Parts: sequence; C-alpha cells; structure tokens
Amino acid sequence: MPKEEWPEKGELVVCTVRELKTFGVFVSLEEYDGKEGFIHISEVTTGWVKHLRDYVRPGQKIVCKVLAVDERRGHIDLSLKAVKEGLKRERIKAWKNEKKARKWLSLAVPESESELQELETKLVDAYGSLYDAFQQIYKSGKRALSELGIEEALADKIYKIALANVKPPSVHVTGYVELKCPLPNGVEIIKNALMEAKKVAKNGFECSYIGAPRYRIRITAPDYKKAESLLNEAANAAIELLKRNEGYGKFYRNLP
Repeated sequence: MPKEEWPEKGELVVCTVRELKTFGVFVSLEEYDGKEGFIHISEVTTGWVKHLRDYVRPGQKIVCKVLAVDERRGHIDLSLKAVKEGLKRERIKAWKNEKKARKWLSLAVPESESELQELETKLVDAYGSLYDAFQQIYKSGKRALSELGIEEALADKIYKIALANVKPPSVHVTGYVELKCPLPNGVEIIKNALMEAKKVAKNGFECSYIGAPRYRIRITAPDYKKAESLLNEAANAAIELLKRNEGYGKFYRNLP
C-alpha cells in the first residue's frame, strides 16, 4: 500500500529513475505514491561526474537518502552517494519482500481493495511490516491473526497462504570429521556412521567427501546456536559408531 504522507529527513527510500538532466536526476518514490524527488549531480557519487548515464539509467531502481522535504513546494531532495552498498541491498530486499507479501495478502481478499488496505494496515501496525507479519503467521499459526480480531475464515485463508509461500529463515555451518576403520568392512561402517550423523541432524544435513579420511558436514538450522549444536551432535554420533567398531574419529570445526 503506497504511503500517502511524506518521507522523513534521513530516511532511505526506494526510487525509480525517471529523467536525467545535466544538473541532476529526477526520480519517483516507490513507497510514497510516486512522489517526485530530485538528486543533484553532486549527490550522485563522490568526485566529478562527466556523464550521469554512467551511474544511473531511466527505469532503474535505486536507494536514496532523504536530505530535505518541502511539502509546500512538493519538493524532495535526495542523495544517492550517501547510501552504502550494503544498505542499498538490504533496503531493496525489504522493499521486494513487502511487494511479495502484499501480493500474498491480495490472494486472501482479491475483490476488495478497501478491505485489503484495512487488513494490511492492521498487520503492519501489529508487526512492523507486512512481510514480518507473514513470517509471524507462519511461525505462530492462526493465533497471530485471531489476536488482531480477524475472523476465522479469513485467518484460515491467510495462514494457508503463509504456509505455501513463506520460507523460514535459516543459517548454515560447516565442520569436518576424520573417520577411519581398520576392519574388512570398514567402508560400510563409515557409511553407517555418516547415516547416524544424518539421523541426528535430520533434514538439515549434507555430507561430502573431501579426501581420505575426511568428510565435510554442512548443517542447516533456524539459527546459529541450533546449527552449532546439531553439528556437534552429528559429528559425535558418527565418531561414537566408529569407536564401537574398532575405528577412529575426530571432529574439526575448521581444518587444521
């Protein structure tokens, strides 16, 4: 839902480049109902600019910092050079996530724009952003909606949409195990040891051979604490099975 108010000084805004002039760039602000903003040539990049087209092009999505807002004149001054690359990526990602989340919400109320806007406002007020709201719905279930007074039939529809579209956040950690077994069926025992490790880590387990006798273990989990715990448990499970079969095992968080 486009914002009807004006942006604040210091805010990072997603813009679409509209027109290049010799003295600067005119853009439209995506989240503020297409309000026009202006980037003076001195605010495009550090140093001298020979050709603006070397830095921006019409239709390009960029992230700018708001320098000043004059509501009376309908004027917004912006800076492109004041936004670091990492912040640009994060802001564009957040903007794209909000667009996705609004599309998801529109599936629940496809025929009523006013109902869609009312529902979006309720979710944003409660959870900070529409995308964050969907993540919470995915995590907590319909309770996250019923607590806001949303009727059960609509809550059920939104929850099903969340389950179908939201990808839970995850992290990855990697460790290494050294596995040896002198028995005639040692290769089979090592395979069983790695299967034992997989049972511990469940679906978040990946293993690859990197050269005798070492194997790389990669664990995927919701957070680093859980991932580190599962990595240690999986490695220990493999090593314990080796020890029970006259074998040897050692775990390395990083290769020496």
